Amino acid sequence: MDALVRRSAVRGVTRAPSSKSYTHRAILAAGYADGALVRSPLDSADTRATARAVERYGGAVERLGESGEPDDPEAIDFAETPLDAAPGDLLVSGFGGRPEVPAQVLDCANSGTTMRLTTATGALADGLTVLTGDSSLRSRPQGPLLDALAQLDGRAESTRGNGQAPLVVGGPVAGGEVAIPGDVSSQYVTALLMAGAVTEAGVRVGLTTDLKSAPYVDITLEVLDAFGVEARALDGSGAPLDGAADGTAALAVGGGQSYDPTDGAYRVPGDFSSMSYLLAAGALAADPDGALVVEGAKPSAQGDAAIVDVLDRMGADIEWDRGDGRLTVRRSSLSGVEVGVADTPDLLPTIAALGAAADGTTRITDCEHVRYKETDRVSAMAEALGRMGTVVEEETAELVVHGGETDLTGATVDGRADHRIVMSLAVAGLVADGETRVRGAEHVDVSFPGFFDALDDLGADVGREE
Repeated sequence: MDALVRRSAVRGVTRAPSSKSYTHRAILAAGYADGALVRSPLDSADTRATARAVERYGGAVERLGESGEPDDPEAIDFAETPLDAAPGDLLVSGFGGRPEVPAQVLDCANSGTTMRLTTATGALADGLTVLTGDSSLRSRPQGPLLDALAQLDGRAESTRGNGQAPLVVGGPVAGGEVAIPGDVSSQYVTALLMAGAVTEAGVRVGLTTDLKSAPYVDITLEVLDAFGVEARALDGSGAPLDGAADGTAALAVGGGQSYDPTDGAYRVPGDFSSMSYLLAAGALAADPDGALVVEGAKPSAQGDAAIVDVLDRMGADIEWDRGDGRLTVRRSSLSGVEVGVADTPDLLPTIAALGAAADGTTRITDCEHVRYKETDRVSAMAEALGRMGTVVEEETAELVVHGGETDLTGATVDGRADHRIVMSLAVAGLVADGETRVRGAEHVDVSFPGFFDALDDLGADVGREE
């Protein structure tokens, strides 16, 4: 499907979807538990992949219907539905820390988070699990995680011997110490911590390089704590840190723990990665006589809340009522800035789009790891914005966008089957002359299924064409 975006203004109140990162972790944590209610989860292609994985390992996941009851009550082993459960909540019957060997191949579709987190789950089972995904996922690096599981005496192999899926993993591992690089994917750390809590000895993850995307590990620690699991970040001397973002040399989780959230439930917060596109749309294209308000912006461990600071530094008129969780943004004259995305890789496409419409130069640094997402997002944004008339320089770990030399013009651009590329280019299209056609618009289903509906409701001139 193509999205057709034309220059237009937006105004009104909208709400970003729930966090994909938190939803993945909450569904899997509920799977490691005997069971739990996951409130306000994101329903997307990626999170459904994690729910399927929990079921393959012996759990059951049911979405509550309009009545507030499971559509198929007999499909789930759960004492009773909590009285305050709402339609769309997920009722999870877990495998209690003892995953079964799946009866069939575990297909993770396009979800790298699902593959990495549940590969470690497979190493707990007394047998072999085969994990695969679509062509994009089968090209993404998994080698450091496989090596870590092998250090725990598990079986962990790439069928093609290249560190990429399909993967074969098995155990059961009992825990221990591993050493892995921290600058490829923080998801390796998350996978080991979540699985390590139910091993006999626990797991200590030593980092051989600086930890990139550290706020995502903070999210993991926050979710583990909510499910009653104690894990901690350590400095170089082995002393505990308050979080994982600064000075982390290792992370550790004790063994023999049980996942058990307070009152049997966990609520997923709003997603700042998804909010970034709405906030960018407001800063670039809000009606001059109005504003765009985004609800659901409660503070959390999400590193992508940094988009608020980035917009402020660029000169945006933006206000955040943290108590009410409301962000208000008005059309603003933006100026280029330098932004490092070592800890916030998912913001690169949004910042690049903002930079193309800003005065001056926007320099995005520390972004080599952003090349290993659903697509090479550095190259994808450089190519697409170039087609729209932007002067862009691409280096291995930098993307430089010369907004001051740019008159954005509508063009046909490739979303690269990547939800974040699609949404960022659609935002750029709101302020480009003429019509912007974004190929592969259906891929927003990965994290923000209602994205184009939200833009339409806010007054954007957006169409879709099969």
